[in-house]
Amino acid sequence: MKSAAIQPYRDVSRLQRQVAELEKKLAETDALLATKEAHWAARERSMFEQIRLLLDSRFGPSTERYHVDQQQLQFDEAEQYADAPVTEPEAEAAQAGETAPSVPAKRRNRGGRVRLPAELPRVEVVHDIPEAQRYCPHDGSELTCIGEEVTEQLDVIPARVQVRRHIRRKYACRCCEEGVHTASMPPQPLPRSMASPGLLAYIATAKYEFGLPLYRQAKGFERKGIPLPRNTLARWMVGIGELLTPLGQALQDHLLAQPLIHMDETTVQVNTEPGRTASSTSYMWVQRGGPPGEQVVRYDYDTSRSGRVPQRLLGDYAGVLVTDGYEGYAQVVRENGITHAGCWAHARRKFVEAQKVQPKGKTGKADWALSLIGKLYRVEREGKTLDPEARLVLRQRQSRPLIDKLQRWLEKSITQVPPKTAIGKALRYLQGQWSRLTRFLDDGRIPLDNNPAENAIRPFVVGRKNWLFSHTTQGAAASAMIYSVIETAKANGLEPYEYLEDVLTRLPAADTNQAVHALLPWNWGKTIQA
Repeated sequence: MKSAAIQPYRDVSRLQRQVAELEKKLAETDALLATKEAHWAARERSMFEQIRLLLDSRFGPSTERYHVDQQQLQFDEAEQYADAPVTEPEAEAAQAGETAPSVPAKRRNRGGRVRLPAELPRVEVVHDIPEAQRYCPHDGSELTCIGEEVTEQLDVIPARVQVRRHIRRKYACRCCEEGVHTASMPPQPLPRSMASPGLLAYIATAKYEFGLPLYRQAKGFERKGIPLPRNTLARWMVGIGELLTPLGQALQDHLLAQPLIHMDETTVQVNTEPGRTASSTSYMWVQRGGPPGEQVVRYDYDTSRSGRVPQRLLGDYAGVLVTDGYEGYAQVVRENGITHAGCWAHARRKFVEAQKVQPKGKTGKADWALSLIGKLYRVEREGKTLDPEARLVLRQRQSRPLIDKLQRWLEKSITQVPPKTAIGKALRYLQGQWSRLTRFLDDGRIPLDNNPAENAIRPFVVGRKNWLFSHTTQGAAASAMIYSVIETAKANGLEPYEYLEDVLTRLPAADTNQAVHALLPWNWGKTIQA
């Protein structure tokens, strides 16, 4: 009887345990569903942002200009897009009475004629009235010229093709008829080739400065009745690329002697690389450095984007290196003891992307970051003409407080947004690059961004849109060398065709390092008359 009375209590206890287990499982299921729901919501938001950015990249302007409404930054404290309200540095600045400097509107000159350079040659075309009209209709006396009305027009003479004949005179003794002497031919850029230095410089600048592919140039020559196949032009470019190698090495030596170097890289496709498919991705690396008037822009081709390439290019360099956030530079930085500085333009670009996916009319964290970064750039514009020591003092006084505010804001904001959203990616990039991005505060020579390298690589990117790929590794290496010479000439204010033509004329006879160094752009003006 007693055991029968206890049985119901055991059943109730068991049911209670089962209910508790079910409730626990239900709670776990609810938590799992909530996690998955949050995951899918974050994924949906990320996909939506990607679509917005793709549409913007396809149909929107390519500029990185952005707009920050200072009034909204001051009063829209709710930050509807940025999740949680925070005390923003811009609000502090507004309370302190700071205002963004007004940018004067650009003045456009309407009408009027551009003054033509005085150094251009003038060809006079005289227009006179007919002789019958040079008499006075009243008394019949001859009219006297009392002046002139001069109108100047800019004219151009299209490329004129001609043949340069080298005539080498022969001399011999009439008595013995022995010992014939023939005038020697000056060293040529491409021996046993019919291409003159002028033609080679013309083809090279057309392709590497203006992005005109060789097959289009071949068609142009064909219309003039000159059959120059594309493969012939390609062989010539490879040939002058090899000829320019000593000059390229001199440029590299000068670059590695500089205290600061910018580096960047971009993709290139080479169709016939040993052991690789035609669709494989290779890279064109660019380095830039040097003081004004002695700037070097150096291109190098490599099949890889790995850290061994910066090691090969930089050797034992131990100065300052400015790059984007790519980690391939880390090994050479660590081994050489290089001071590695980051690029605020890349950090800003990610916040620009985050701003593009914000709901229209709303301000968020991207706006706050862009506003502060914009203030950093205003300080840099103010110190642009200062020497490094004075610029460093200016940065310590004005830029460091901005950096401190930005750091406090970053530490608080990074915990408030999903990591895979556009603003989350921007914040994490900023956090990951922080030590490199703030290095400019300790050295007045370090610029705020890596734009010099990006500007140097842009001509290659523009040209790539026209000629698409290189056929061989030799062609890619030759392209790198020719780009180096042309872009270095441009960086030092020289006209590329004139410089390259003279280099191709004189370099074949340059048999010493001194003769090669005389052809460097900053020495060329001193030796051109020699």
